[in-house]
Amino acid sequence: MDIAEVAKRSGVPASTLRYYEEKGLIASVGRRGLRRLFNANVLERLALIALGQSAGFSLEEIARMLGADGQPRIDRQLLSDKADELDATVRKLTAMRDGLRHAAVCSAPSHMACPTFRRLLGLAAAGASRQAKNKPRSSLP
Repeated sequence: MDIAEVAKRSGVPASTLRYYEEKGLIASVGRRGLRRLFNANVLERLALIALGQSAGFSLEEIARMLGADGQPRIDRQLLSDKADELDATVRKLTAMRDGLRHAAVCSAPSHMACPTFRRLLGLAAAGASRQAKNKPRSSLP
């Protein structure tokens, strides 16, 4: 299957396919003229890559889980750790949603007078502070 067919069937742009090949996530099996050729199993591999990205794994993490022989070598501890990370994100987003819903109907004279809204501000400030501490110096404004 040439790269255009893979792009059409997978919905992944040819430029992304070339990038994935450069990163070792997929491998072409030859060329027809200037076009790369792939085995049909590349579609399954692309589905695994999409699944990993949907779960929040980086391309580097996904690459480690995809064996060169085409068989996945999925690190179960990494999956468990990612599930824990997603649980924490869900809790954080749920608390934020609930706080915003409260603030939308709060009877306080202003949002700044609402204890729930003030608590949201404190959480946001703490999160921003943690993010700033984790950023490399060169990326700070």
